[in-house]
Amino acid sequence: MTRAVLSLGSNLGDRLAHLRVAVDGFADVLVAASPVYETEPWGVEDQPDFLNAVLIVEDPEADEWAWLRRGQALEQKAGRVREQRWGPRTLDVDVVTVDAVTSDHPDLLLPHPGTADRATVLIPWLAVDPAATLPGRGPVRALLSALPGPDRAGVRLRPDLRL
Repeated sequence: MTRAVLSLGSNLGDRLAHLRVAVDGFADVLVAASPVYETEPWGVEDQPDFLNAVLIVEDPEADEWAWLRRGQALEQKAGRVREQRWGPRTLDVDVVTVDAVTSDHPDLLLPHPGTADRATVLIPWLAVDPAATLPGRGPVRALLSALPGPDRAGVRLRPDLRL
């Protein structure tokens, strides 16, 4: 059995509906879905704000590549077009971790690069797994505490939105 942590993001169109595409697409293996958070864009800043969430999923048959392929299929279902790195998107499904697997394959870097520095992933992850640990980096709570206050404050809970 593999357990994966998936990070979701959307900042184009009906952002919540796009996140729900991912939740529905993983419903048969879903262990937990975080609350929805709103965040400012990262990387390319001249674009709409994102809605973000984290899913924890388990499947006895899936390896890290299966999680990647499944996430990419859901991105396509949501109309994702890859035109610009860190640019706007209908749906982004990142494989953050798969058990303790590490990978340096250019198509699937695990743990997902930059996770330790992104409150947009760490805060929702902690909401569904308070004891979470990022392989090779340590407890997620400690990683989040090490981030600058403005980074943490920029991740705003949206209790009015439900997955």
